[in-house]
Amino acid sequence: MGVIENLLAVIVVLGLLITFHEFGHFWVARRCGVKVLRFSVGFGKPLWSRFDRHGTEFAVAAIPLGGYVKMLDEREGPVAPEEQAHAFNRKSVWARIAIVSAGPLANFLLAFVAYWALFIYGTATVAPVIGDVTPDSPAAQGGLQRGQEIVAVQGEPTPSWGEVNLKLVAAIGADGTLDVTTRTSEGATPTQHRVPVNDWLVRQNPPQPLASLGVTPWRPELPAVLGEVLDDGRAHQAGLQRGDRIVSVDGVAVDDWMAFVERVRANPETPLTLQVTRDGERREITLTPAVREQEDGSTIGYIGAGVQPSEWPERYRREIRYGPLDAVGEAVAKTGEMSLLTLDSIRKMLVGLISPSNLSGPVTIARIAGDSARDGVESFISFLAYLSISLGVLNLLPIPVLDGGHLVYYIIEAVRGRPVPEAVQAFGLRVGIALVGSLMLMALYFDLMRL
Repeated sequence: MGVIENLLAVIVVLGLLITFHEFGHFWVARRCGVKVLRFSVGFGKPLWSRFDRHGTEFAVAAIPLGGYVKMLDEREGPVAPEEQAHAFNRKSVWARIAIVSAGPLANFLLAFVAYWALFIYGTATVAPVIGDVTPDSPAAQGGLQRGQEIVAVQGEPTPSWGEVNLKLVAAIGADGTLDVTTRTSEGATPTQHRVPVNDWLVRQNPPQPLASLGVTPWRPELPAVLGEVLDDGRAHQAGLQRGDRIVSVDGVAVDDWMAFVERVRANPETPLTLQVTRDGERREITLTPAVREQEDGSTIGYIGAGVQPSEWPERYRREIRYGPLDAVGEAVAKTGEMSLLTLDSIRKMLVGLISPSNLSGPVTIARIAGDSARDGVESFISFLAYLSISLGVLNLLPIPVLDGGHLVYYIIEAVRGRPVPEAVQAFGLRVGIALVGSLMLMALYFDLMRL
């Protein structure tokens, strides 16, 4: 079911983003008097189509990995004299700039609307309180301590661990220090820390900001109680059930869930004798963890069971919610922040600060789309907004074949007073196709490597 859910999620996400992007081109083209021949979501043979009163064909095609708006254009075929005024190539350079820009701008608008709705709906999160600090780590050298709440990184507020990670990732490549602000309790005077870093997160794949900083988030204690038992796992085969509390393993007392996990991971295909309490009675169960291979080639034990979640204390819970007007400003700020982060990440990848292996293709997008959908509305909308921003930024890159490449040609035309020569545009098109094709193959390769 996971694969099917991922496929459905990515079809919904990409379908929505592509439709919105192409609708931007379509809407502005119509307002500029350009005749639109086809509005297609997907490539290949149409699975469904219909014509409107303006003669535009709306189609849904078989390959849901893109889309396009085909406009009347004398460069693509003969145009009847009575329709030449409605051809794209006959419009002013400013009209063409507006039409080409409209697609990426529509993606930014979609992200803004998504964030605005999310801020009004409200997001539940937990305070970024430090659970532990690794000795001699950058965090320890900067004076961070257990129990402190991180309220800002580089002067930017961090109401959640997600925001902490975001601000730390935005600082990739930093040399010197990171400014981290903490407080010991709500209302307490903030403390400034200067955390020493050197080539911060450079070429990490994937970046692990908290681990590199030496910080472990605080979490409530997790008793060794099973909250989930998979039907095809070793835990189920051994007779373990939801609600079972693990008391000891091979006669050694188990203090919490992580202690039990460590024993399981360290003993693949090794029989373990568990003392378990169920309905007030103690039972003895023999459990043999299965083997799971890690990316580095090592093996760990795995039983197909999860922990029963614990409630977070009220003082650590946070809800981020704004009124409709305040949410407008917050959504604009969030859209701008994520757009700049995406653009900066591309720059850092080009100069070698970020490994190209962090590129993601359709497989990774499908997995994350499925995971975010399963995690709930907040997670799915956040992912949708970020992917929409990424699509908008990537389409504005000055690469021929992308919207940004066309914009470069039209801006040059506006400055020179005449179009860029057809031979130059044709050469640029070949270069653009090669670049985009290479990037797509790289992303797919890294996707498969992650599998």
